[in-house]
Amino acid sequence: MTTTAPSSDTVAAAQRIVSINNAYFRSKALHSAVELGLFALLADAPRTVAEICEQLKLSAPLATDFLDALVGLELLDRDGGRYANSADADALLVPGRPGYLGGSVLQHSTLHYHSWARLTDALRSGDAQSGTTVTGRHGFAKHYEDPDRARRLMDHMDSFTTFVAPQIAATLDWGPYRTFVDLGGARGNLAARLVQAQPHLRGTVFDLPALRELFDEHMAGLETADSVSFHPGDFFSDPLPSADVVIIGHILHDWPVAARMELVRRAYEALPAGGVLAVYDAMLDDSRAEPGTLLQSLNCGMIRDGGGEYTVTEAGRYAEAAGFTVRQVTPLRTITRDRVLVAVKPG
Repeated sequence: MTTTAPSSDTVAAAQRIVSINNAYFRSKALHSAVELGLFALLADAPRTVAEICEQLKLSAPLATDFLDALVGLELLDRDGGRYANSADADALLVPGRPGYLGGSVLQHSTLHYHSWARLTDALRSGDAQSGTTVTGRHGFAKHYEDPDRARRLMDHMDSFTTFVAPQIAATLDWGPYRTFVDLGGARGNLAARLVQAQPHLRGTVFDLPALRELFDEHMAGLETADSVSFHPGDFFSDPLPSADVVIIGHILHDWPVAARMELVRRAYEALPAGGVLAVYDAMLDDSRAEPGTLLQSLNCGMIRDGGGEYTVTEAGRYAEAAGFTVRQVTPLRTITRDRVLVAVKPG
């Protein structure tokens, strides 16, 4: 019997498929490293396998493969039997660093990963798989009842807004405006960094009352308490604060279309003539050909019923239906590859 060796193209295709199949190996290695506090430990000094195992209570045989795999993933460096954080890990995975991404890593490990394990169920039922603590009209209020869970979600959100804020500060012409309100602005990370970049601005964060304590703590840490205030409320039922600019970021993708349109309409009513709406999200290209944003859209639906990203054209329709005139749509250089839509209320 004669056998034919697979062609190089077939081998390459098989390797690509296997790489997709076991991509979660890499994810979980990162998740566990953050959960264990490995990067925080190595921020102090390089350590041997034995020292790491002693400090983190690990089993040496598995730990050696684990640490060497992290070297291969360029998250650790190894020199003379000692392990240290790579430059990227030191900058982005050590708690307290300005660009810390560990909050998002932990959120994916504790919530998203387990939800995605039920993707087949979601595709059949059409229902989110994150449980009752996030889904529904009052899901976020329930989620914030647990302070530790609320803080973890804030860390997750901050991972993104730390990168978004400088882009928003640079993309809009802020000269004519003095005030803004960030709807669903969580503990104020974007608002604080925006006033740091544009010192003439004064901001308001509008979010659920349960976040007030975390907001005050975060503003004190960033020294922006005098420039950013907190306005508690539900943005679907309570009056929105007035401002020159309303920002809605990473919010619309959490809600069904009717709720998105309602929130944009409420923003229109809160703005003065000539006021500006800025909506940022990982908006889908109209061709729907970008796998990264499409998977992000799927993730939104896995976490919240009715969630999902929307195309640039759909974002424009939401704004125009409320009465806005769309001024620009600009790609942002962020970790979620966001786009920002800027629209003006005619006056």
